[in-house]
Amino acid sequence: MKAIWNGVTIAESADTVVVEGNHYFPADAVDPALLKPSATTSVCGWKGTANYHSLMVDGAENRDAVWYYADPKPQAANIKGRLAFWKGVRVTA
Repeated sequence: MKAIWNGVTIAESADTVVVEGNHYFPADAVDPALLKPSATTSVCGWKGTANYHSLMVDGAENRDAVWYYADPKPQAANIKGRLAFWKGVRVTA
């Protein structure tokens, strides 16, 4: 699977975990140079608290386009250490 935004591959891995239709990529499959920390959080009742990163690609910012669960609830333990994408990031095989 590949995650692409603004014409750049953000992540690539054959090892994604699909939860609620979203592909969660291993953290080491994501280019850290493209991630900008964000203070944004949200809460999912069964996964826990999500944290976010913004994408910075060729001078363009996609705010809070990447999310992850640093400490997911036990029933979502399979996504710990993984990141998912939205806000126009295209995930394809």
